[in-house]
Amino acid sequence: MKKKVAFYTLGCKLNFSETSTIARNFQDEGFDRVDFSEKADIYVINTCSVTENADKRFKTIVKQAQKASPDAFIAALGCYAQLKPQELADVNGVDLVLGATEKFKITDYLNDLSKNDFGEVHSCEIEEADFYVGSYSVGDRTRAFLKVQDGCDYKCTYCTIPLARGISRSDTLENVLKNAKEISEKNIKEIVLTGVNIGDYGKGEYGNKTHEHTFYELVQALDKVEGIERLRISSIEPNLLKNETINFVSNSRTFVPHFHIPLQSGSNELLKLMRRRYQRELYVERVLKIKDTMPHACIGVDVIVGFPGETDDHFLDTYNFLSELDISYLHVFTYSERDNTLAATMDNTIPKNVRAKRSKMLRGLSVKKRRAFYESQLGSVRTVLFEADNRSGYIQGFTENYVKVKAPWNPELANTLQKIELTEIDDDGLVRFDFVD
Repeated sequence: MKKKVAFYTLGCKLNFSETSTIARNFQDEGFDRVDFSEKADIYVINTCSVTENADKRFKTIVKQAQKASPDAFIAALGCYAQLKPQELADVNGVDLVLGATEKFKITDYLNDLSKNDFGEVHSCEIEEADFYVGSYSVGDRTRAFLKVQDGCDYKCTYCTIPLARGISRSDTLENVLKNAKEISEKNIKEIVLTGVNIGDYGKGEYGNKTHEHTFYELVQALDKVEGIERLRISSIEPNLLKNETINFVSNSRTFVPHFHIPLQSGSNELLKLMRRRYQRELYVERVLKIKDTMPHACIGVDVIVGFPGETDDHFLDTYNFLSELDISYLHVFTYSERDNTLAATMDNTIPKNVRAKRSKMLRGLSVKKRRAFYESQLGSVRTVLFEADNRSGYIQGFTENYVKVKAPWNPELANTLQKIELTEIDDDGLVRFDFVD
């Protein structure tokens, strides 16, 4: 009887790409992959530590696994496992916790699948996480997440990612292109480039501390890979998104007009406290450049509310800044204190109820921004990539510029690219359309 393994991924696209690669390693070792809700011999939980909620969800997910299969072996890996391995090991039912250097070797630790009285920890000093393991996700979604870079050398005062993932390092250009080719051969239409700080691509390639290639060179090379219909850049720092890349994307064969650019605050004073590497004026330049070359481009923004020292004036400064900026949607993060970060030691902490109120205001602004962007696209002809899920009798998909659309369920549309004209906005914000011959 083949052993069964199930996976649960918390957090970012990078985690999804790594879970998928680890799952393929299990299958190569003779395991059958099953859904996390099914009975399995091993449950692997890939953890996240970016927000307080991700930490709390871990215990809930462990309980789900225990309910499905009370005697199953439970392993935890990922960012939270690196930062607080003993905390995870102490959770009832957890048998194995692997840190940043061990997670890709998980099958080496599974000679004995009997339950442990205590969670066994194999973690490392984060300085040891200085080598690169390539990965990509396939089979889970219509799009594939392709990891090109890992770790971060930035020292943002609120962030634990450098402590969880180590220094900035990159895949070799040859290996990225090889993985992209492999993905294209699996009939996957869209690849999303992912990493911790992808604009830093090339640093740590071949183990060198300097940049071997630039992000711009990576983009140019990927655009030539045969068989890829669409390439999408995930989150990229504003100081690392250069005009040459924006210009290239505007004329690219495969790269789509969609950018996700973290801002975090519209106040230069707070950006300095956060140790961000730009000021708001640079951010405005990037947005204007994108909209000048690609007026129909979608621009997403990360923003943090409730950072220590954020006065009402600071918040209104951010709100008004974003309100006036030609952006398409927001990802709003409510600041939460993280151990071993400088921000956690700062004075002038913001009460939780004030953080929640500010978060609600920005989420409301995001709804308005997205609707305004969708309205600006009505009457235009776009190409949509349909996903494979039946959602209450509808099939959904995204246009190249990230407008979410829906149609009555038709399985023949799944994983196909269709030319459409956007015609009207639905009550829940999705766009209705007509097919274009």
